Amino acid sequence: MNLIWGHAAHRNLFGQRGVSGLANVDITPEFAVRLGAAYGSTLKPGSHVTVSRDQRSISRMVSRSLIAGLMSVGINVQNLEATAIPVARAVLPTLSVAGGIHVRVGSDRSDHILIEFFDAKGINLSKGREKKIEGAYFKEDFRRAQIQEIGNVVYPGQVIDIYSTSFERHLNVEAIRNSNSKVVIDYVYAVSGAVLPILLGKFGCDAVVLNASLSPNVPSVADREVLLSQLGHVVEALKANLGVQVAANGEQLILVDESGSAIRGEPLTALMVHMILTEHPRGTVVVPVNASSTVEQIARRHDGKVIRTKANPTSLMEACHTNSNVVLGGSGEMGFIFPQLHPGFDAMFCIAKLIEMLTLREQEMFGNTPRTLGQIRAELPRVCHKTITVRCPWTAKGALMRHLVETHPSEDLDLTDGVKILNPQHDSWVLVLPDAGEPLVHLFVDSSDRGWVDETLREYRAQVQEFVDHEQGTEEPRIDWDKVGV
Repeated sequence: MNLIWGHAAHRNLFGQRGVSGLANVDITPEFAVRLGAAYGSTLKPGSHVTVSRDQRSISRMVSRSLIAGLMSVGINVQNLEATAIPVARAVLPTLSVAGGIHVRVGSDRSDHILIEFFDAKGINLSKGREKKIEGAYFKEDFRRAQIQEIGNVVYPGQVIDIYSTSFERHLNVEAIRNSNSKVVIDYVYAVSGAVLPILLGKFGCDAVVLNASLSPNVPSVADREVLLSQLGHVVEALKANLGVQVAANGEQLILVDESGSAIRGEPLTALMVHMILTEHPRGTVVVPVNASSTVEQIARRHDGKVIRTKANPTSLMEACHTNSNVVLGGSGEMGFIFPQLHPGFDAMFCIAKLIEMLTLREQEMFGNTPRTLGQIRAELPRVCHKTITVRCPWTAKGALMRHLVETHPSEDLDLTDGVKILNPQHDSWVLVLPDAGEPLVHLFVDSSDRGWVDETLREYRAQVQEFVDHEQGTEEPRIDWDKVGV
């Protein structure tokens, strides 16, 4: 079809996390059918996979198209329907399936659809597996099943119960039950609002719920900021211990302290690392290469160990799964992983764990005034961490990385992901990280010296921009041989 009609193939299907694109423009029903068939063609005939989604109409349409594609190549489907991603990941090992697919509207862009693929353990697929699916998709070489081999669709029951049992097993339920904590949770009209209240209700937790109805409409980033501001006011008015806004279909969260101030991004990473290592001294935490150096400073206080990985979900999940004694993985931007529960990000378990840790800390105080989230946050190390994004064509990305490696001493480089240039004098660093799905590079600068951060950010931004301009200016013009007549 592509050869006849001349459609230009994308560079690749998979980006930073799964397959994403504009809803009903890039990700259409016919695209999803072919993608489902391509994925199914990489599995053994008769295999089982789970398919789950958020509650939006577009996600229902896309998931049904994926199911049709899977069935056409002889794959059986266990349809979990609308459920939070942590639930979909947690039940995979109990259902004896070859993998899973989750469809949801993008957390950053409400006009985008994201399709994520999991392996049998619930970890996002490796690059090798993604390449196999891409190969099957672009070759259009699908293994069509005979009529008697067409896949089946079943609807497993008690999915929430399976997750709930595991959820309780890894928490100190008594601590939460005896907690005086008052928590305000904003579900932003997402499907996690149908799961977490049931779980917290079992523990008798005093949780005030906001925006828990399942709306088919997708709130924009601006809408979520308005809701976050409202959450801060509610927390303050009710004198609650903390507030939480749940995002990304149960994977990510933003905390709000007792004064109504939001804790997100790097401060959230630092807070979670501090609280988990306080409970599990000498534990190991896994963070992406672009996370702030406060993580190492906090780990030193608790004799902990830090493992840094590539800045993508698959690398984080695999590192949490393969290393021993990992007590926490992830970051404030991506979400947090509790490997003992399941290998993916889980905002719902994170909320329950926070309530548990705050309660246990309160009980250890022996009648003293318990420390609030705001006070704990104030005790964390102060590090300035800034990031900007610069446009960089695909053709210049490799040359830019090579140029940076060649122009800096090798002992000052960390090539875990992108190019990280270390400055041992300041205990500072600069990271130049190419974007996996867009013609962009991200610059991260981290130091306890704010002035150095601002100056270095300006310097490297100019350096990258100058290099890109030079590359584009010296690039040889491409000849269109069709127009020449060859």
